[in-house]
Amino acid sequence: MKPFQTSYRHLHILGASGSGATTLGRALSDNLPHTVLDGDDYFWARKFDEARPPEERARLLEADLDRHERWMLTGAVCGWGDDFKPLFDFVVFLHVPPEERLARLRAREIERYGEDVLPGGRMHRESQEFLEWAALYDHAGEEVRSLKLHERWMADLTCPILRIEGSHSVEERVKLVLEELGGRRMR
Repeated sequence: MKPFQTSYRHLHILGASGSGATTLGRALSDNLPHTVLDGDDYFWARKFDEARPPEERARLLEADLDRHERWMLTGAVCGWGDDFKPLFDFVVFLHVPPEERLARLRAREIERYGEDVLPGGRMHRESQEFLEWAALYDHAGEEVRSLKLHERWMADLTCPILRIEGSHSVEERVKLVLEELGGRRMR
């Protein structure tokens, strides 16, 4: 498929854990000439185990953003990536019903770690703690990654924000984003 041409150069896709930001970014990369950068790659020194210090995350992300004329950053960077907010010229916010999102996360945990996350498994406790944390999103305050925190974080963005709320397929989301970007197929 040929890429879309759009005037938006710096895109950001965010939502709760399990909302599909990374998946949407990857799917959009089939249509857009943007380099996809995943916030988790900057947040974690060792994926899902050891977080980097905020200053190091920001330094690494800044270096990669500077390397690319067109980029798409997936995943929330609230707090540690606030200095990048002025760079975004289009933001996509994903909100999925909690039951669906948590079901996705449970399935993802089993896909990633297998029986280790099941009762009696060596990672069961950690997996349960993660799922409990993720379940807080829709009703917690700003002390954790939450809907309330994301809403406040987006409130002072000066760029357009596309809100995709509810259950949509990846294909439907891609179509919504491309329509909103106002792009056209390159010939």
